[in-house]
Amino acid sequence: MKAVIQRVTSANVTIAEDMRGAINQGLLVLLGIAEGDTAEDIRWLAGKIASLRLFPDDAGRMNRSVRDLGGGVLVISQFTLIASTRKGARPSFHAAAKPAVARPLYEQFLAQLETALARPVASGEFGAMMQVALVNDGPVTIVIDTRDRE
Repeated sequence: MKAVIQRVTSANVTIAEDMRGAINQGLLVLLGIAEGDTAEDIRWLAGKIASLRLFPDDAGRMNRSVRDLGGGVLVISQFTLIASTRKGARPSFHAAAKPAVARPLYEQFLAQLETALARPVASGEFGAMMQVALVNDGPVTIVIDTRDRE
């Protein structure tokens, strides 16, 4: 499982001109699910995202989490994060989990993140063509791969 986490002042997702999710200050999470990802990856990643200290404290140091801040979280499924560009110019997505596997894991991730934050999260729609708009704050962008556990 790979996640690109961006600290934002605002973010939203639109599907066919219908805004499906929007947040103010918080985190935009782009989530890619790979073959072999498990419920343990979900638990670890949701806990990590909820507790990452990416927001400034009163001294201006990145010392507060989105949970501490009470900020929003918008999660977008993005299988292209699992792309391989080793060969040729066209990315290969063979390592991405198939939709029948990935969709339930994505839904479990949303539920686990809501539990970790003790509040709802906004999301896009699994498998849909989406337009995502954001104002990156900082900019602060973190990439996490559950296989690395860093």
